[in-house]
Amino acid sequence: MVKPQSQKQVVGPAPEGGWGWVVVGALFVESALVFGIIRSLGVFFVEFVQYFDESAQAVSWITSIGVAMQQLFSPLATALCNMYGTRPVVMIGGFLSGLGFILASQATSLKHLYLTMGLISGAGWAFVFTPTVAAVMQYFTRRRSLAMALGFTGVGLSSFAFSPLFQLLVEVYAWRGALLILGGLSLNMVACGALIRPITATKAVDKTLKGSSCSTLLTRISVYFELPLLLQRPFLTYSLAITFFNAGYFVPYVHLVAHSRHAGFSEYQAAFVISATGVTDIVGRVLSGWLSDLGRLRLIHMLSLWTLLLGLFLLALPLGTLGGYVGLLAASLAQGLCAGAMTPLVFAVVPEIVGMERMLGALGLLQLIESVGGLLGAPLSGWLKDTTGSYSASFAVAGCFLLLGSAVTATLPGFCSCTSPKSPDDAEGALPSKELSQESCPDKQSLTLIPLSEKPILAPDHCAETSEDQ
Repeated sequence: MVKPQSQKQVVGPAPEGGWGWVVVGALFVESALVFGIIRSLGVFFVEFVQYFDESAQAVSWITSIGVAMQQLFSPLATALCNMYGTRPVVMIGGFLSGLGFILASQATSLKHLYLTMGLISGAGWAFVFTPTVAAVMQYFTRRRSLAMALGFTGVGLSSFAFSPLFQLLVEVYAWRGALLILGGLSLNMVACGALIRPITATKAVDKTLKGSSCSTLLTRISVYFELPLLLQRPFLTYSLAITFFNAGYFVPYVHLVAHSRHAGFSEYQAAFVISATGVTDIVGRVLSGWLSDLGRLRLIHMLSLWTLLLGLFLLALPLGTLGGYVGLLAASLAQGLCAGAMTPLVFAVVPEIVGMERMLGALGLLQLIESVGGLLGAPLSGWLKDTTGSYSASFAVAGCFLLLGSAVTATLPGFCSCTSPKSPDDAEGALPSKELSQESCPDKQSLTLIPLSEKPILAPDHCAETSEDQ
């Protein structure tokens, strides 16, 4: 079987900004319209329970299916980006995200919400989020964590604004009108996708791989989906840890509003709890990015520390109501700070494990694996509430998932080392080694390495032409 010659792309150093800051702005808007909406869907949670007369567990599946689809479809999104580029994929995702909410406004049963808000919008979120994250990471090396943190601050700002806004929309237009407005807002992600200019070429397979034989098809799938990563222990260990994180991370955003209402607080007091966590979420993201770029601690150590703290605060969240509304608010603010701090690190650690060259495919596979946690976390917490009559057990189990994930990260190879190991495939974005350059371009005499100071974005086209002629 002929091996594809273009599995390794020859890429130059990250430009450290430039148009990358525009892509960061696109990530800011997209993260607000994806995870900001997911976090604020708790406002609709109460409405759906009352309107459809369903259990908390049944309604929880709406958010869980959406989160799971966002992660399940991520490998397909990254494969399509490898084939056709990031921009068209993100624009299609923005359209699907808005379409799901528009159709959901006409739902007559929970099954309709599962298909629209869950399946259609969730698939759109996958096509939007992971490719944009990868595009941002391609533009930065030294300031990668800070760029990611700034892009993700959209989640905190939207969490602060969306929860009371959604409550107002529900009161004025009912939940159907509110969902229709959300669909219109989500269509703005189409414009964000048009701004993306990824700096790496689309991944192509060898021109000799023609035909539709089984071996050829499997080879193409392996190239586009980066399937060899599934055989690497560090990647699988990290994916397991993120799966545990995912099982507990979204529980407060699904049930915190309902928990506040159950504790006797008003609708707007309950909505303000989520809004307040959005403020500390922003602080946590910027603080995390700033501390990461100082280089005092390894990214994986900082991620483990923040998730450990988040797990402890989730365990303490039910105890916050003992201190009244102030106690609940304080516990929620601490939880929001840690949740915001860990999010950019989850993605920033990936190049350290698999290298920048495989980062796009790794993000897709990582989202696929962790979808198990996102799919089961919220319904499990809803079942615990239906069984026990309160949300205390739900938050306790969510905290245990975070603590377990933090423990799994400690089993990564070289975790106890104070220095980051060298990435497998030029994770820092420097020019390829001599061996890699020779493998990617057999015509060694025709390949000229450009000095780092000139900051090339792509290697000379002659390399690609030579590879095609082989």
